[in-house]
Amino acid sequence: MTSTVFPRPRQHKRTPVSLDVTVNGVLNVVEGRITDLSEGGARIEGGVIMPVRSRCEVHYGGQTVYAIVMWAEVDRMGVRFPYELVDGPLYNALERARGAWSSEPAQIFRSMRPATFGRRGLS
Repeated sequence: MTSTVFPRPRQHKRTPVSLDVTVNGVLNVVEGRITDLSEGGARIEGGVIMPVRSRCEVHYGGQTVYAIVMWAEVDRMGVRFPYELVDGPLYNALERARGAWSSEPAQIFRSMRPATFGRRGLS
C-alpha cells in the first residue's frame, strides 16, 4: 500500500503587495520586489536569485528580516521567515495591504470604471 503525501496547508494568508527591498546573501546584495507577503514568508521578484536552502536578510524600511530560500526560479524566489512578522515596517506594510484588499470588491470596481458604460452614455 502506498501512502500519499499531501502538502501542508499554509498557516498564513498570502497578500499581494509591491514593496521594493534589498536582499543580502552570503556573497551578494541585490534589489528586488516583494509581490506576495504573509507573516511567515514572501515571494520576491527581480534579479534576486539565491540558491535553495540559503539564508539571507531582507531589508525594508530600516528593518532586517531573516529568511531562508525555499524555492527559486529564473526571476523570483520564495522565502520563509524563521521568525514570524509581528511588528515593524514590513508587518505594517502587510497590514496596510490587507486593509486595502478587504474593501468591498464591488466598490473597487465602481471606482475604476468610467462614468459612462457602453452606448448609454452617448447622446
